Order: sequence, then C-alpha cells, then structure tokens
Amino acid sequence: MATRAVVAEAGRLIPGAQVVEKDVVRDEAEAAAAGIRSTPTVVVTDASGAEVFRAEGVPTLNQVLAAAAKAV
Repeated sequence: MATRAVVAEAGRLIPGAQVVEKDVVRDEAEAAAAGIRSTPTVVVTDASGAEVFRAEGVPTLNQVLAAAAKAV
C-alpha cells in the first residue's frame, strides 16, 4: 500500500506519466524476465524502455521523482 501511494503521488505530480502495475503472480514469466525477485519492486524506464531506476521495497517520493527526471 505504501508503494502504491508513492507511485500514485508521483504520477499525480508528473502529467503524462504512465504508471503500470503488474501482478507478479499472474504475470510470473514477465516478472522473471524483468529480474523482479521480490515485491514491491518499482522500475522506472525511459521512452525507449531502458531501465533508469529500480527499487526493491518502498521507494521514497523523491527517489521516484528523480528517476522520472532521468527518464525524460
């Protein structure tokens, strides 16, 4: 729940941000391919799909906002 709150707030502060939540149980193969081993895991990618940030556990709002700035 804490991760959802941080990501939702970042999405609210960054117009046009695309936030996608994945269920690692339902999408097990995709999670494994992305190297996700624990939940929550937040991954921020740039427009080309390259990873610019990964947090295993609950990231801070500042971490997500800084990652979003790198992604632009």
